Amino acid sequence: MLLVLGALLFLAFSATEQKEDNFYAFKVVNIRGKLVSLEKYRGSVSLVVNVASECGYTESHYKALQKLQRELGPYHFNVLAFPCNQFGQQEPNSDKEIESFARKTYGVTFPMFSKIAVKGTGANPAFKYLIESTGEEPTWNFWKYLVDPKGKAVKAWDSTVPVEEIKPYVTELVGNIILKKKDEL
Repeated sequence: MLLVLGALLFLAFSATEQKEDNFYAFKVVNIRGKLVSLEKYRGSVSLVVNVASECGYTESHYKALQKLQRELGPYHFNVLAFPCNQFGQQEPNSDKEIESFARKTYGVTFPMFSKIAVKGTGANPAFKYLIESTGEEPTWNFWKYLVDPKGKAVKAWDSTVPVEEIKPYVTELVGNIILKKKDEL
């Protein structure tokens, strides 16, 4: 009996500590509090960004991210925004306030998720995966990770890199999806 109980506890612990092998295997909470499987983005290119409302990078990044979403969104692309208050306490607002700010101020249409920690012991598992995959840990707001259609983290950029410089990498991956779909016709 004790052996069976021990085995069950081991299996339960192992399942919770299981490492996912791609970004889209994770589940996260969206900005409205609903659990969402990132699996819904499989087959698309994603630019995953930790955002903040009161950062010096806020205006330029939100505008550029929304422009990228508008231009490439119809072609299997999404910006996935994760608010974070770990850097300079520059995202002190509630999820509802964050969403309202982003949508009203910048016309954001891309998916937004609940405020999370992106590094350290309390980091969201999806971000832990991105950090482990790229070897790049966020050091400030608006850190950007490019994820391919299969969920593999391809590249990371820090806050100082403008979205416009990243666009060629995104466009190349999106172009590959379009070409593959044409070949399948």
